[in-house]
Amino acid sequence: MLSIMSSITAKSSATSYRLRYRLREVTFFFALAASPLAASFGVYANNQSRLPLSTFGVVGRSSSPLSSNSISVKATRLSTDSATSTEQAQDSGAMTSSKTSASKLELLRARMEELSLDCYLVPTDDPHLSEYAPAAYMRRKFLTGFGGSAGTALITKEEALLWTDSRYWNEANMQLDSSLWSLIKQGQPKVPTIVEYLSKKAGKEQEAATTNGHKAEVKPLRVGIDPYVFASSFADEFKEGMKKVAKEELDDESLEIGELVPCYDNLVDPIWEDERPPVPYNPFRVHPLEFAGVSVADKVSKIREEMETKKATMAVFCTLDDVAYLLNVRCMGDVDTCPVGIAYVTVTKDDVYLYCDERKVESADVQEHLSEVTMKPYESIVEDIKEHANEKDSNNKVWIDKSRSNLALVSVIPKKALINSQNAITPMKACKNEQELEGMRRAHIVDGAAMAKFIAWLEDKVVVQGESVSEVEIDEVLTAYRAEQPGFLECSFPTIAGVGSNAAIIHYSAKPGDLMKYLNTSEPILIDSGGQYTYGTTDVTRTWHFGTATDRFKEIFTRVLKGNIGVDTMIFPENTPGFVLDVMARQSLWEGELDYGHGTGHGVGAALNVHEGPMSISPRFGNLEGLKNGMVVSNEPGYYKDGAFGIRIENLLEMQYVNPEHNEPKEESETSAEKKYLKFAKLTLIPIQKNLIDLELMTTKELDWLDAYHEVVFEKVSPLLEAGSPAMKWLKKSCEKIDRGPN
Repeated sequence: MLSIMSSITAKSSATSYRLRYRLREVTFFFALAASPLAASFGVYANNQSRLPLSTFGVVGRSSSPLSSNSISVKATRLSTDSATSTEQAQDSGAMTSSKTSASKLELLRARMEELSLDCYLVPTDDPHLSEYAPAAYMRRKFLTGFGGSAGTALITKEEALLWTDSRYWNEANMQLDSSLWSLIKQGQPKVPTIVEYLSKKAGKEQEAATTNGHKAEVKPLRVGIDPYVFASSFADEFKEGMKKVAKEELDDESLEIGELVPCYDNLVDPIWEDERPPVPYNPFRVHPLEFAGVSVADKVSKIREEMETKKATMAVFCTLDDVAYLLNVRCMGDVDTCPVGIAYVTVTKDDVYLYCDERKVESADVQEHLSEVTMKPYESIVEDIKEHANEKDSNNKVWIDKSRSNLALVSVIPKKALINSQNAITPMKACKNEQELEGMRRAHIVDGAAMAKFIAWLEDKVVVQGESVSEVEIDEVLTAYRAEQPGFLECSFPTIAGVGSNAAIIHYSAKPGDLMKYLNTSEPILIDSGGQYTYGTTDVTRTWHFGTATDRFKEIFTRVLKGNIGVDTMIFPENTPGFVLDVMARQSLWEGELDYGHGTGHGVGAALNVHEGPMSISPRFGNLEGLKNGMVVSNEPGYYKDGAFGIRIENLLEMQYVNPEHNEPKEESETSAEKKYLKFAKLTLIPIQKNLIDLELMTTKELDWLDAYHEVVFEKVSPLLEAGSPAMKWLKKSCEKIDRGPN
């Protein structure tokens, strides 16, 4: 549980230091004046009549770091001993509670009533908008019981709703208390987004107030949020959604029908109480240049070049992988499966500031590595941004990506000082340099060796010994084989090992209990897993059946494989958006009147997060980000039959120029303006089960692709296996040319 420090913020100018705290006492500020965020949405104090903008208040902590006019209070730095990792926090009961689901909602609604809130939103996000949040920020999971990594809860006076996408519908149906919660299947036709739902709700309340042509005064719908865990772009969407309904349905665009109410004291935390795990503060480690490829100084120089082009005087980086990438540091334990640490970074013309807890930078090697970086308290970033953006007689401009930054950071920047666009790190991080790519290639070779040992073990257990193996044991043994490999740190995401019908739960995670199944020869298994190594990140999915598969299963498996090959073999112009490639993954499935509800591919970080943007391969036309040389993406078509099985085949792919000469920098000329084309090079080195393939559906070219792939797998992985070992025997057999039958 956060201490009282969560409601106070350190005065940044009093506590700046280079890589170590100079003081054990820090000057804190209790903020008294109005928040710019509150003013921007017309928030007014609890149960008070509407006041002039200059006196608007906010709900929650009176010491919000978004406010001005403060008095200093001397306070000794409090002890915040935390669990060393999210995993430890979860082991200590992070997601368990003595309260029932009903009592949690009752307590939350009571607090909403005290604050005159009509609705309250609880997202998945932490202050850094992380996909996988530390346990301390898993408020939505605590409140709803739903454990998926994506979803937002909306609580009104009468309803409790959860929005999540198709990957998690089965999981949500099983985990939500249906007597209390309703699942909203995000992305389905005619299913409203959260903003659309709130806008319609606000509009209906305004319409209901009209009687016999006379309209009673109705207050705007008050929607409470914690501004630290919502992207700034959400506020823009909310405002536009309300304006649209007011214009189209109420014929009055100026009518204020809804408002966001920033609640700086998160309303879930008092309900969680002592059961809430502590925020982790694990130390950074240096990510060496041999793996990073580019120094911190060179990355900062590139950012400053971009800042000069945009006329920015400060660049703000909120997401944890941006911080880790820029500073060439990694961390274990803050966020399970992600080698990142809780921190922010800002870059100005002369300085680089790292905002984090002091315990993260105590080691001598990290201090030396970051000797040109100024360390500041984590809590002081908002005040620093505000001070820079509002400096008198300056033309300061703050460059921040609103879609990747929390609302609390953005709201203190006046519109005239705000530059909102994709930050400079995003494209740098997405296009890997040669050292990063070499690390990724190396990681996939050792990962292939681990998988060969694992599948040889699993096949022997199930087929030869005739045993049934639990999904949990499968996860544990696979992780143990990975842990034998040099440089292995942890899994790159929670392993998905789904037997039979559990494989249809796209992001299923096995745990002892009613859902857990045992693998034998009667059912298939889908295993989606990966590893974090000091030099690279892996992510692979394979579907196996150690018994006799039905013809229908083989047909669908083959169509999924054909989709994988379809993407893999494409040649396309550089900067082609990913949605153009997506159809190749689905073509054969569509021919069989089949489809899948998730994207085909996501970006992957180099010794970083397994999910990385900005690129993707999916049917979403809205993502126009072009694919570029050096990017790494997944290729993972699939098919899922509820209550029966799931099939997915996933490889990671590296984008390369078709013409190697394009890798060499050239002076501008007519020839250098020619269009450049890209191809994919396979990173994943794990065989595909051949006896699940319906040969009649495969073309000669596709069978040639499979044989060539298996030849490369054996060539690269076999040197890591002991001659005559079960793993070597399995790999050799699995990589033999496929029997194509009579000519």
